[in-house]
Amino acid sequence: MILGLLFAIIAGSLVGLQNIFNSKVNERAGSWATTTLVLGMGFLASLTFGLIFEGGHLFHLENMKTWYWFSGMIGVGVVVCLVQGIKRLGPTYAIAIALTSQLLFALLGDTLGWLGLHKVPFTINQLIGVLVIVGGIVVFKFGGSGEGKKLLNWPFAKGNKVSKFQQREN
Repeated sequence: MILGLLFAIIAGSLVGLQNIFNSKVNERAGSWATTTLVLGMGFLASLTFGLIFEGGHLFHLENMKTWYWFSGMIGVGVVVCLVQGIKRLGPTYAIAIALTSQLLFALLGDTLGWLGLHKVPFTINQLIGVLVIVGGIVVFKFGGSGEGKKLLNWPFAKGNKVSKFQQREN
């Protein structure tokens, strides 16, 4: 379980990092060029690592349903939509909404047994967890002007200057 948690944390961090990179590429190249670049480089990287770690067994795909082959096309929608969402909402808000949507869709898929998943009963704890996340996004977006005192004021962050007083403190 610990290893699963670690992988999930790393995956979440990488998704956040990738989306920031994607939004920066989009500023210069546009959505479709960004999508092509991201998915093309992802294909090359996964092919390389697959061949290194699995060798000839990489393409042994027996008993796979035909429609599973099209799952990669969903990645096009993921990249295009996230890049556009970040462009219009900013990284934190767009990714928070995307992750909440992902959680809701996964919960629905588990509960209904979509796409061959084993049905998992919907519980009150799951409902409370989703409502807390949605409530957090609402508070994040509409909880104030953001002009209040910053909790973290990182020196040398964009727009932050270190005063003589701060330099003497350190």
